[in-house]
Amino acid sequence: MAANRTLAICEIRETADRLSTMSGILIVDDNANIRRLLRSFVETNTVFEVCGEAENGPEGFEKAEELRPDLILLDLTLPGMLGTEAAPILKRLLPQVKIVLFTMHEDGVNRALASRFGGVDLVIGKADSILNLREHLIALLAPVDSTPGATEVRKNIKIN
Repeated sequence: MAANRTLAICEIRETADRLSTMSGILIVDDNANIRRLLRSFVETNTVFEVCGEAENGPEGFEKAEELRPDLILLDLTLPGMLGTEAAPILKRLLPQVKIVLFTMHEDGVNRALASRFGGVDLVIGKADSILNLREHLIALLAPVDSTPGATEVRKNIKIN
């Protein structure tokens, strides 16, 4: 019994260590207040780090190439370019990156639009509870591990 508990604790620590060594999250949103809110939330409520910010598509491409984030929080309505136009370009630059379209307009029409443009892994409405964002980040960024029980550890891990 004690050996099983020790093994479970070690698995949780190893998973948390892997999560904390990720390069981070890039926030692409034209609203500086939203960027500040997202940065503060991520850095306060998760083990992930915000590695950079951008306020439009071209700046987002530059930062993505430079910083190589694991995940990009991408606004739908950016100046000069929609997030749905930027997402496939970002995926071509970094095929492994996860992209979360973070929008005020979360509804069926925009979900369909996002999936048609490709590159978007998830659409989250800014009106949703910010706590939902935390759970989605953990689900998207948790490392895939084939050791027995690792999937269960990822499902049950609570960070902060």
